[in-house]
Amino acid sequence: MKVVLDTNIVISAIFFGGIPKTIVRAALAKRIELVATPQVLDEYREVARRLKVAYPTISYRRALAIIESLATMVKPATLSGSICRDRDDDVIIACALGGKAKIICSGDDDLLALDGYRSLEILTPARFSATYLK
Repeated sequence: MKVVLDTNIVISAIFFGGIPKTIVRAALAKRIELVATPQVLDEYREVARRLKVAYPTISYRRALAIIESLATMVKPATLSGSICRDRDDDVIIACALGGKAKIICSGDDDLLALDGYRSLEILTPARFSATYLK
């Protein structure tokens, strides 16, 4: 099953663990297929670099490189205008549509509000885990 992980999921997995880390481990075990675009990977890197300032003891580069190596790279879909309340989240929608992913995992209310948009399932980490990683 193809899944797009929002930046908050990847960053939480690396810096904090919990359910997001379980989701990334499912990708490592090939239980899910991560889908990404260059823009999505750039956002992962940018946020990780910024968070490193607050958490200097956490080494994120290797974990992020592994996540990036797991991702199937796709061409983002062209969106007609802004879809999300937060335009920065449109890259996640474009990635999912371009990669024919049916699921976006996110903790972002702006994305979660779009659940069902063009048949996309947009789920919190807890709901995704309970539904698909049993």
